[in-house]
Amino acid sequence: MGEDSKYWLLKTEPGEWSWEDQAASGGFSQWDGVKNKQAQKYMKSMRIGDLCFFYHSGAKARKIVGVVTVTKEWYTTHDKNGEGAVDVRAVGEMRRPVNLKDIKGDDGLKGFALFKQPRLSVVPVPKDVWNRLCEIGGGFEEKSEQSDED
Repeated sequence: MGEDSKYWLLKTEPGEWSWEDQAASGGFSQWDGVKNKQAQKYMKSMRIGDLCFFYHSGAKARKIVGVVTVTKEWYTTHDKNGEGAVDVRAVGEMRRPVNLKDIKGDDGLKGFALFKQPRLSVVPVPKDVWNRLCEIGGGFEEKSEQSDED
């Protein structure tokens, strides 16, 4: 990760797209369907190599389950709504999922954007917050890189 790299949290309902779906797709996916303008603005700020927490949202999940990296920056998907997407690749699964309850209970994470803008499906993650969340989750199991594209 270079000095200019950023960190993000991407939310998804497991019934729509889960960590298991990400793995079943060879680890690659188009992250699309984001309609909120602020969340789209964050996605437009993403750069290749940025790391993102993969967060299951919804009533039954609410936890960080893995990490993906941006492989293609924002592009228009040419759908009827003129929305866009970024492409991401799985980096690894969290050793221990980080539940929302644990995130909220950590005093060092009080100002995290996840709490300030809880309805956004994409939020920035400051480096110190990223490091703390990785610590809580025991880090993540990195997949071996088999791709010729890297």
